[in-house]
Amino acid sequence: MNAIDAAMRSRRPAGVRPHTGRERPVRRTRRIGAPNWPVTVALMVAALTVVVPLYVTVAMSLKNSSQAADGNAFAPPWPISPHNFVEAWRLTRFPVSFGISLAVAAVTVAGTLVLSSLAAYAIARNWDRRIFRWSFFYLLGAMFLPFPVVALPQIKLTALLGIDNPVGVALLHIVFQLSFSVLLYSAFLRSIPGTLEESARIDGATTWQVFWRIIMPLLGPMNATVGIFAFLASWNDYMMPSLITADPAQQTLPVVQNIFQSQFGTNYNIAFASYLMAMAPTVVVYLFSQRWVIRGMTQGAVKQ
Repeated sequence: MNAIDAAMRSRRPAGVRPHTGRERPVRRTRRIGAPNWPVTVALMVAALTVVVPLYVTVAMSLKNSSQAADGNAFAPPWPISPHNFVEAWRLTRFPVSFGISLAVAAVTVAGTLVLSSLAAYAIARNWDRRIFRWSFFYLLGAMFLPFPVVALPQIKLTALLGIDNPVGVALLHIVFQLSFSVLLYSAFLRSIPGTLEESARIDGATTWQVFWRIIMPLLGPMNATVGIFAFLASWNDYMMPSLITADPAQQTLPVVQNIFQSQFGTNYNIAFASYLMAMAPTVVVYLFSQRWVIRGMTQGAVKQ
Protein backbone atom coordinates (compact mmCIF):
# COMPACT_ATOMS: atom_id res chain seq x y z
CA MET A 1 0.00 0.00 0.00
CA ASN A 2 2.84 2.37 0.72
CA ALA A 3 4.23 1.82 -2.78
CA ILE A 4 0.79 2.47 -4.33
CA ASP A 5 0.30 5.69 -2.28
CA ALA A 6 3.73 6.90 -3.27
CA ALA A 7 2.93 6.26 -6.94
CA MET A 8 -0.36 8.13 -6.70
CA ARG A 9 1.30 11.14 -5.03
CA SER A 10 3.96 11.22 -7.72
CA ARG A 11 1.25 11.40 -10.44
CA ARG A 12 -0.72 14.18 -8.67
CA PRO A 13 -0.05 17.65 -10.14
CA ALA A 14 1.76 20.15 -7.95
CA GLY A 15 -0.47 22.31 -5.79
CA VAL A 16 -3.45 19.89 -5.83
CA ARG A 17 -4.52 18.64 -2.41
CA PRO A 18 -5.72 15.06 -1.90
CA HIS A 19 -9.45 14.44 -1.51
CA THR A 20 -10.21 13.84 2.17
CA GLY A 21 -14.00 13.72 2.00
CA ARG A 22 -14.34 16.90 4.13
CA GLU A 23 -14.10 19.67 1.57
CA ARG A 24 -15.12 23.20 2.60
CA PRO A 25 -18.17 24.70 0.89
CA VAL A 26 -17.37 27.16 -1.84
CA ARG A 27 -18.14 30.73 -0.69
CA ARG A 28 -19.75 32.91 -3.30
CA THR A 29 -18.06 36.26 -3.66
CA ARG A 30 -19.57 39.35 -5.25
CA ARG A 31 -18.08 40.09 -8.62
CA ILE A 32 -16.13 43.33 -8.66
CA GLY A 33 -18.19 46.03 -10.33
CA ALA A 34 -21.50 44.18 -9.92
CA PRO A 35 -24.34 46.50 -8.86
CA ASN A 36 -25.85 46.19 -5.41
CA TRP A 37 -29.50 46.30 -6.43
CA PRO A 38 -31.11 46.77 -2.98
CA VAL A 39 -28.89 49.77 -2.24
CA THR A 40 -29.38 51.11 -5.76
CA VAL A 41 -33.18 50.92 -5.50
CA ALA A 42 -33.14 52.56 -2.06
CA LEU A 43 -30.98 55.43 -3.37
CA MET A 44 -33.25 55.87 -6.39
CA VAL A 45 -36.31 56.12 -4.14
CA ALA A 46 -34.49 58.62 -1.92
CA ALA A 47 -33.51 60.66 -4.98
CA LEU A 48 -37.12 60.73 -6.17
CA THR A 49 -38.22 62.28 -2.88
CA VAL A 50 -36.01 65.25 -3.77
CA VAL A 51 -36.35 65.39 -7.54
CA VAL A 52 -40.15 65.16 -7.69
CA PRO A 53 -40.88 68.10 -5.33
CA LEU A 54 -38.19 70.12 -7.09
CA TYR A 55 -39.79 69.43 -10.47
CA VAL A 56 -43.22 70.43 -9.16
CA THR A 57 -41.79 73.67 -7.78
CA VAL A 58 -40.10 74.59 -11.06
CA ALA A 59 -43.12 73.56 -13.16
CA MET A 60 -45.62 75.49 -11.03
CA SER A 61 -43.44 78.60 -11.00
CA LEU A 62 -43.48 78.71 -14.81
CA LYS A 63 -47.26 78.22 -15.28
CA ASN A 64 -49.90 80.88 -15.68
CA SER A 65 -52.84 81.25 -13.29
CA SER A 66 -55.22 78.99 -15.25
CA GLN A 67 -52.63 76.20 -15.59
CA ALA A 68 -51.75 76.38 -11.90
CA ALA A 69 -55.41 76.13 -10.85
CA ASP A 70 -56.27 73.05 -12.96
CA GLY A 71 -54.95 70.72 -10.22
CA ASN A 72 -52.36 68.91 -12.38
CA ALA A 73 -49.08 69.85 -10.75
CA PHE A 74 -47.03 67.36 -12.81
CA ALA A 75 -48.09 68.75 -16.18
CA PRO A 76 -45.23 70.54 -17.98
CA PRO A 77 -45.61 74.32 -18.15
CA TRP A 78 -46.57 75.55 -21.60
CA PRO A 79 -46.58 78.32 -22.49
CA ILE A 80 -43.92 79.40 -20.02
CA SER A 81 -44.82 82.43 -17.91
CA PRO A 82 -41.73 84.17 -16.43
CA HIS A 83 -43.95 87.01 -15.21
CA ASN A 84 -44.52 85.02 -12.00
CA PHE A 85 -41.01 85.81 -10.79
CA VAL A 86 -41.50 89.52 -11.43
CA GLU A 87 -44.74 89.54 -9.45
CA ALA A 88 -43.22 87.53 -6.59
CA TRP A 89 -40.25 89.89 -6.55
CA ARG A 90 -42.59 92.85 -6.11
CA LEU A 91 -45.03 91.37 -3.59
CA THR A 92 -42.40 90.02 -1.21
CA ARG A 93 -40.05 93.01 -1.55
CA PHE A 94 -37.47 90.40 -2.42
CA PRO A 95 -34.30 92.56 -2.35
CA VAL A 96 -35.07 93.82 1.18
CA SER A 97 -36.17 90.52 2.70
CA PHE A 98 -33.39 88.67 0.89
CA GLY A 99 -30.80 91.10 2.25
CA ILE A 100 -32.09 90.72 5.80
CA SER A 101 -32.07 86.91 5.57
CA LEU A 102 -28.58 86.94 4.09
CA ALA A 103 -27.26 89.25 6.82
CA VAL A 104 -28.79 87.12 9.59
CA ALA A 105 -27.39 83.93 8.04
CA ALA A 106 -23.92 85.47 7.58
CA VAL A 107 -23.74 86.63 11.20
CA THR A 108 -25.00 83.24 12.34
CA VAL A 109 -22.37 81.35 10.36
CA ALA A 110 -19.50 83.60 11.46
CA GLY A 111 -20.50 83.56 15.12
CA THR A 112 -21.10 79.81 15.13
CA LEU A 113 -17.73 79.04 13.56
CA VAL A 114 -15.75 81.21 15.96
CA LEU A 115 -17.53 80.40 19.23
CA SER A 116 -18.04 76.70 18.55
CA SER A 117 -14.46 76.08 17.45
CA LEU A 118 -13.05 77.91 20.49
CA ALA A 119 -15.34 76.05 22.89
CA ALA A 120 -14.65 72.69 21.29
CA TYR A 121 -10.88 73.29 21.32
CA ALA A 122 -10.95 74.11 25.05
CA ILE A 123 -13.08 71.05 25.81
CA ALA A 124 -11.08 68.62 23.65
CA ARG A 125 -7.70 69.71 25.03
CA ASN A 126 -8.87 69.79 28.69
CA TRP A 127 -11.01 66.69 28.75
CA ASP A 128 -9.27 65.41 31.87
CA ARG A 129 -10.71 68.33 33.86
CA ARG A 130 -14.15 67.87 35.29
CA ILE A 131 -15.47 71.35 34.54
CA PHE A 132 -14.82 70.92 30.81
CA ARG A 133 -16.45 67.49 30.71
CA TRP A 134 -19.51 68.87 32.47
CA SER A 135 -19.61 71.78 30.07
CA PHE A 136 -19.65 69.38 27.15
CA PHE A 137 -22.48 67.33 28.64
CA TYR A 138 -24.37 70.53 29.40
CA LEU A 139 -24.14 71.56 25.75
CA LEU A 140 -25.26 68.10 24.66
CA GLY A 141 -28.26 68.38 26.94
CA ALA A 142 -29.20 71.68 25.32
CA MET A 143 -29.63 69.84 22.00
CA PHE A 144 -32.79 68.25 23.39
CA LEU A 145 -34.29 71.62 24.36
CA PRO A 146 -36.41 72.92 21.43
CA PHE A 147 -37.01 76.59 20.88
CA PRO A 148 -40.80 76.52 21.52
CA VAL A 149 -40.12 75.46 25.12
CA VAL A 150 -38.17 78.67 25.82
CA ALA A 151 -39.92 80.88 23.27
CA LEU A 152 -41.79 83.10 25.71
CA PRO A 153 -38.75 83.93 27.91
CA GLN A 154 -36.68 84.66 24.80
CA ILE A 155 -39.35 87.02 23.46
CA LYS A 156 -39.49 88.95 26.73
CA LEU A 157 -35.70 89.02 27.09
CA THR A 158 -35.07 90.34 23.59
CA ALA A 159 -37.76 92.99 24.06
CA LEU A 160 -36.20 94.16 27.35
CA LEU A 161 -32.74 94.37 25.77
CA GLY A 162 -34.03 96.16 22.69
CA ILE A 163 -32.87 93.48 20.27
CA ASP A 164 -36.30 92.35 19.04
CA ASN A 165 -34.97 92.68 15.49
CA PRO A 166 -32.74 90.71 13.10
CA VAL A 167 -29.78 91.24 15.45
CA GLY A 168 -31.53 89.34 18.22
CA VAL A 169 -32.55 86.63 15.77
CA ALA A 170 -28.93 86.16 14.68
CA LEU A 171 -27.72 85.97 18.30
CA LEU A 172 -30.33 83.34 19.15
CA HIS A 173 -29.43 81.37 16.05
CA ILE A 174 -25.82 81.28 17.21
CA VAL A 175 -26.78 80.13 20.69
CA PHE A 176 -29.02 77.33 19.42
CA GLN A 177 -26.32 76.14 16.98
CA LEU A 178 -23.59 75.84 19.63
CA SER A 179 -24.52 72.39 20.93
CA PHE A 180 -24.44 70.50 17.64
CA SER A 181 -21.46 72.47 16.32
CA VAL A 182 -19.36 71.83 19.44
CA LEU A 183 -20.16 68.13 19.12
CA LEU A 184 -18.85 68.06 15.54
CA TYR A 185 -15.76 70.13 16.31
CA SER A 186 -14.88 68.01 19.35
CA ALA A 187 -14.93 64.81 17.33
CA PHE A 188 -12.77 66.38 14.63
CA LEU A 189 -10.26 67.89 17.07
CA ARG A 190 -9.59 64.47 18.60
CA SER A 191 -8.27 63.32 15.23
CA ILE A 192 -5.62 66.08 15.16
CA PRO A 193 -2.38 64.86 16.81
CA GLY A 194 -1.22 66.90 19.79
CA THR A 195 2.40 66.78 18.64
CA LEU A 196 1.70 69.67 16.28
CA GLU A 197 0.72 71.90 19.18
CA GLU A 198 3.65 70.73 21.30
CA SER A 199 6.10 71.63 18.54
CA ALA A 200 4.59 75.10 18.24
CA ARG A 201 4.74 75.67 22.00
CA ILE A 202 8.38 74.63 22.04
CA ASP A 203 9.01 77.40 19.50
CA GLY A 204 7.35 79.89 21.86
CA ALA A 205 3.81 80.07 20.47
CA THR A 206 0.99 80.89 22.86
CA THR A 207 -2.29 79.00 23.05
CA TRP A 208 -4.01 81.75 21.07
CA GLN A 209 -1.37 81.57 18.33
CA VAL A 210 -1.51 77.78 18.25
CA PHE A 211 -5.25 77.85 17.73
CA TRP A 212 -5.39 80.47 14.97
CA ARG A 213 -2.21 79.53 13.09
CA ILE A 214 -2.22 75.74 13.39
CA ILE A 215 -5.57 74.38 14.53
CA MET A 216 -7.91 76.73 12.65
CA PRO A 217 -6.40 76.00 9.19
CA LEU A 218 -6.72 72.27 9.91
CA LEU A 219 -10.39 72.75 10.72
CA GLY A 220 -11.19 73.73 7.13
CA PRO A 221 -13.37 70.70 6.24
CA MET A 222 -15.24 70.88 9.54
CA ASN A 223 -15.69 74.64 9.16
CA ALA A 224 -17.46 73.97 5.87
CA THR A 225 -19.66 71.32 7.48
CA VAL A 226 -20.63 73.46 10.45
CA GLY A 227 -21.10 76.50 8.23
CA ILE A 228 -23.50 74.67 5.94
CA PHE A 229 -25.61 73.41 8.84
CA ALA A 230 -25.68 76.85 10.44
CA PHE A 231 -26.57 78.57 7.16
CA LEU A 232 -29.40 76.18 6.35
CA ALA A 233 -30.84 76.37 9.86
CA SER A 234 -30.75 80.17 9.84
CA TRP A 235 -31.96 80.66 6.28
CA ASN A 236 -34.94 78.29 6.57
CA ASP A 237 -36.00 79.27 10.07
CA TYR A 238 -39.51 80.63 10.31
CA MET A 239 -40.62 80.37 13.94
CA MET A 240 -37.84 82.35 15.64
CA PRO A 241 -37.88 85.43 13.35
CA SER A 242 -41.68 85.54 13.36
CA LEU A 243 -41.76 85.59 17.17
CA ILE A 244 -38.72 87.75 17.92
CA THR A 245 -38.84 90.46 15.25
CA ALA A 246 -41.36 93.14 16.18
CA ASP A 247 -41.23 95.22 12.98
CA PRO A 248 -42.86 93.46 9.98
CA ALA A 249 -40.63 95.47 7.64
CA GLN A 250 -37.55 93.73 9.10
CA GLN A 251 -38.78 90.17 8.71
CA THR A 252 -36.72 87.52 6.96
CA LEU A 253 -37.70 85.96 3.66
CA PRO A 254 -39.56 82.86 4.98
CA VAL A 255 -41.74 85.04 7.21
CA VAL A 256 -42.44 87.51 4.41
CA GLN A 257 -43.58 84.67 2.19
CA ASN A 258 -46.07 83.60 4.84
CA ILE A 259 -47.37 87.16 5.20
CA PHE A 260 -48.32 87.15 1.51
CA GLN A 261 -49.71 83.62 1.65
CA SER A 262 -53.29 84.91 1.58
CA GLN A 263 -52.52 86.72 -1.65
CA PHE A 264 -51.08 83.51 -3.08
CA GLY A 265 -54.23 81.59 -2.17
CA THR A 266 -55.44 81.52 -5.78
CA ASN A 267 -52.07 82.24 -7.42
CA TYR A 268 -49.98 79.18 -6.64
CA ASN A 269 -47.70 79.96 -9.54
CA ILE A 270 -46.53 83.19 -7.87
CA ALA A 271 -46.10 81.42 -4.54
CA PHE A 272 -43.93 78.69 -6.08
CA ALA A 273 -41.90 81.29 -7.94
CA SER A 274 -41.19 82.98 -4.61
CA TYR A 275 -40.27 79.65 -3.02
CA LEU A 276 -37.90 78.85 -5.86
CA MET A 277 -36.12 82.20 -5.52
CA ALA A 278 -35.75 81.66 -1.78
CA MET A 279 -34.44 78.12 -2.29
CA ALA A 280 -31.79 79.08 -4.87
CA PRO A 281 -29.13 80.42 -2.42
CA THR A 282 -29.15 77.26 -0.30
CA VAL A 283 -28.76 75.04 -3.36
CA VAL A 284 -25.89 77.14 -4.71
CA VAL A 285 -24.07 77.20 -1.37
CA TYR A 286 -24.37 73.44 -0.95
CA LEU A 287 -23.24 72.66 -4.50
CA PHE A 288 -20.06 74.68 -4.02
CA SER A 289 -19.21 73.22 -0.59
CA GLN A 290 -20.56 69.65 -0.62
CA ARG A 291 -17.13 68.04 -1.00
CA TRP A 292 -15.86 69.80 2.14
CA VAL A 293 -19.02 68.78 4.00
CA ILE A 294 -18.51 65.08 3.21
CA ARG A 295 -14.79 65.31 3.93
CA GLY A 296 -15.39 66.95 7.29
CA MET A 297 -17.99 64.41 8.36
CA THR A 298 -15.81 61.41 7.46
CA GLN A 299 -12.47 62.76 8.64
CA GLY A 300 -13.76 63.48 12.12
CA ALA A 301 -15.15 59.98 12.52
CA VAL A 302 -11.76 58.26 13.06
CA LYS A 303 -9.44 59.04 15.94
CA GLN A 304 -5.80 58.99 14.98
